Amino acid sequence: MLILLEKLFKWLFLASTLGLALSGWYRDDYPGPDFYDQRILIDPLQRKSDERVFNVSAGDQTYQVKPLYRYELDGMIVSMHHANAWTDIYHYDDWKDYLNLKDICVIWGNNVTSGVYDAMDFDNSTWTCWYSWPNREVGLQFSENRLSNNHLLADREDVQAAIMAARPGDQIRLRGYLAAYRNPANRFVRGTSISRTDRGNGACETIYVERFEIVNEANRGWRRLFALTLWLAPLSLAAFVGLLTVTPVRRRAVR
Repeated sequence: MLILLEKLFKWLFLASTLGLALSGWYRDDYPGPDFYDQRILIDPLQRKSDERVFNVSAGDQTYQVKPLYRYELDGMIVSMHHANAWTDIYHYDDWKDYLNLKDICVIWGNNVTSGVYDAMDFDNSTWTCWYSWPNREVGLQFSENRLSNNHLLADREDVQAAIMAARPGDQIRLRGYLAAYRNPANRFVRGTSISRTDRGNGACETIYVERFEIVNEANRGWRRLFALTLWLAPLSLAAFVGLLTVTPVRRRAVR
């Protein structure tokens, strides 16, 4: 019986490791343009706000948020960055910024409906969205005014959970404020872009998010498989190694 269980967990480990590798590779693939609800892939809506400065807490810090414009964004995530990534030494260690939990680079409009994104490369670093195209023909199809890198601020747990669940390929909808914010304790200050046509340093949108929704989740099957095999692979390995220590050694007769 122990020998059968040993074999079972060995093959379960091998299968789950393969599943983990494949799902990790495919879970952020971009679907084709027909996957997206094109009726809501419109330009962001921005309206002047008269909201007053308010305080919010995140981690062990208190921040002052200054709303500038009401803001609504519908689009497709092409890349992202988590503030708690081990490569990010700035958000938590240097700035004590626990409010900006994630950045998402988003495209909309013809950048989605044309499918040009599939021929391009997108990547997020600590505070920047990088994008490139392979040739001039692809570059001419892409509108840089229909892309934004968004620093997302959230202090409510339900909003934080929704933001953290979103991944590249997803169609999302968010509502909130373009805002500046500061931490009086260490004098950290960050502003926001208020235009989609600016470039370079300061061109990112800083958004205090009140509502966040994944309208269409991409690659659902691959993501479910990744979540399953992420814990199944180490558990089956532990069970296999444990059984090796208690299973009797099989000896072959020598004649």
